[in-house]
Amino acid sequence: MRHRNYGRKLSRNTEHRRALLRNLVTSLILEERIETTVAKAKAARTEAERMITLGKRGDLHARRLAASYCLTAAAVKKLFGDVAKRYASRSGGYTRIVRTGWRKGDGADTAVLELVGTEVLQKRAEARAKKAEAVRKREEEAAKAQEQAAPPEEKEEGEKK
Repeated sequence: MRHRNYGRKLSRNTEHRRALLRNLVTSLILEERIETTVAKAKAARTEAERMITLGKRGDLHARRLAASYCLTAAAVKKLFGDVAKRYASRSGGYTRIVRTGWRKGDGADTAVLELVGTEVLQKRAEARAKKAEAVRKREEEAAKAQEQAAPPEEKEEGEKK
């Protein structure tokens, strides 16, 4: 029986499991969206929500606790600057787990762990649309340039005949 034992073991020893979760949470804070297995996502969700709660507290002790957990100073800075302000009026439920299917290699059930209200996907889609629009404009300009260059050549060919 597992009375009063919380958390998932994830088939790892304590040090490996702690390092894995720290890596996942740090990546989630920096990227705002990560893809992993369902079990790892569920385990990382609790730690990520704890870090966001520390970020909302905003005092020095909370910053030091977050810095001792997160692997990079950039993650701590983003956590206390951007992420904490985003969830200031929210009292919990900062993350979302969306199942995405199965991994090709081993058939593991995969999921996306993301921060709620994140605009990362929207920003990426807008950037992709801008890039596609720029490519389309370049192609149109190249086609116009060819059309303008083509008629004099046709006239010369017509005059030679």
